[in-house]
Amino acid sequence: MFKKLINMFSGNNNEKLISCINNNAFLVDVRTPAEFVENHVKGSINIPLNEVGNQLQKFRNHNSIVVFCRSGNRSEQAKAILEQHGFTNVINGGTWQNVKTLKNESEK
Repeated sequence: MFKKLINMFSGNNNEKLISCINNNAFLVDVRTPAEFVENHVKGSINIPLNEVGNQLQKFRNHNSIVVFCRSGNRSEQAKAILEQHGFTNVINGGTWQNVKTLKNESEK
């Protein structure tokens, strides 16, 4: 089933993403609070893109960090911000739906 999921999504980091999710990655939704409230990944936290640079302490001491949003654009920006501040363990999970699907599948 995982192979089908991997092939369904165009994000080329899904194998690494699945591994990180299975190992309790820090899941961060960088959409707005309104988008997050509407629907989100269970176990994720909301740190909107415009707050990432001011919330760096929340990202510390995690083995892996997965950032995601509606389309993958804001999460790519969040990944770049984190990398500029020395974080090397960040993955752009793409869309929140992609992360949710992979997380749900890994919990089965």
